[in-house]
Amino acid sequence: MKQIDLLLAEKLLRISAIKLQPTLPFVWASGWNSPIYTDNRRTLSYPDVRNFIKVQLSRIIMENFGDAEVVAGVATGAIAQGALVADTLNLPFVYVRSTPKDHGLENLIEGNIKPGQKVVIVEDLVSTGKSSLKAAQAVKDAGGEVVGMVAIFTYEFPVATQAFEDAGVKLLTISNYTAMIQAAVKTNYIKESDIETLHQWREDPEHWVPAGMTID
Repeated sequence: MKQIDLLLAEKLLRISAIKLQPTLPFVWASGWNSPIYTDNRRTLSYPDVRNFIKVQLSRIIMENFGDAEVVAGVATGAIAQGALVADTLNLPFVYVRSTPKDHGLENLIEGNIKPGQKVVIVEDLVSTGKSSLKAAQAVKDAGGEVVGMVAIFTYEFPVATQAFEDAGVKLLTISNYTAMIQAAVKTNYIKESDIETLHQWREDPEHWVPAGMTID
């Protein structure tokens, strides 16, 4: 039986939720050059992939964070999947904004968390971990107890691994960079010669410069 992380990686590549361009890198909003671009919102348009993700996130939560009382989605990418998971588990749902709303009650968290409630956070993508852990802190500030975080995909950046460890937040994901590379090679999405380029980027994504590119 194929491993779940490999199976999802193949699905994400197939629907272009993950795109790989080792020789023609993308530029992220942070300004970083990257041979990979991930947009898990695309999964919502494919019922088979969407439902696969919903089921697997729900399974991970039931197996590892079974005492969770509330599901919190991280805006905006994880709002839809978080709501689907909460519905599957028959749990209350809230979502966490990146910044407080600029009018009305100026909420940072939409929905209701009661003090002391155990909360599991749903994220769509983990890169450096900064925005994910910022959401976790917002839940704590609202009185919730963060029992863990689940995500669709992680780049497995060393900086993120350290950040989650320092914050004391357990992160579990359906798929990851390692599985994605295996799936990409197996399906001939990339060549074996591209692997070293992708690994160099993952080790230091902030400073990575593709071969042949110079920075003024």
